[in-house]
Amino acid sequence: MSNTLVKSITKNSLTLGLFAVLTVGLIAATYVSTKDRITAEIRAYEAKVLKEILPNAEHDNELLDTRVKLAPSRLLVTSEEKYAYIGFKDGKPVAVILPTTAPDGYNGRIDLLVGIYENGSLAGVRATSHRETPGLGDKIETKVSDWILGFKGKSLENPNDKGWAVKKDGGQFDQFTGATITPRAVVASVHRTLNYFKDNKDRLFKEGRQALITHETVTFGESNNG
Repeated sequence: MSNTLVKSITKNSLTLGLFAVLTVGLIAATYVSTKDRITAEIRAYEAKVLKEILPNAEHDNELLDTRVKLAPSRLLVTSEEKYAYIGFKDGKPVAVILPTTAPDGYNGRIDLLVGIYENGSLAGVRATSHRETPGLGDKIETKVSDWILGFKGKSLENPNDKGWAVKKDGGQFDQFTGATITPRAVVASVHRTLNYFKDNKDRLFKEGRQALITHETVTFGESNNG
């Protein structure tokens, strides 16, 4: 191999190496500079959704800082750890906001947050992520339809088990014109979440109180029924 070729290979290698170092450095710098902003935006979005479900007037603690880490759950249909947010007022438990998934939406999973008052009635439900068809299944969004607001005040007793279905299936909840699968999936998911709350209510509020006092996230190991 000639000296000229060796020098050329060495020069190209150094150039590529320098380019790689600069690229990695640029990516790292971009990540560091945007990490705090992204974290703040996520926190702001979470706070907005939580506030829609449980308005500030109904609790006096910071929901984002009073959270309990939940183990994967059969009833919530979660395969990884999620967070529940616990509301208190004057030191008394007010509500729990639980993450849950409807795995059987028309276009796949629908992620929800379900707020449940201490007495077992629903504070509210919001869809946080989905791929439902625009103009049909996306009516689960409040900006498209007020359908999902109809859950407020419902409980395991109102309606009874048979009523927790869309009207097409003999239940009390409206389906969408031309789209039954999406509302059916959401109704079933909310019903499961109410059952999860019933099975784990006392422990959720107990761990939530600990988080309220210590300002640290508490890991919650659910009951055998969850």
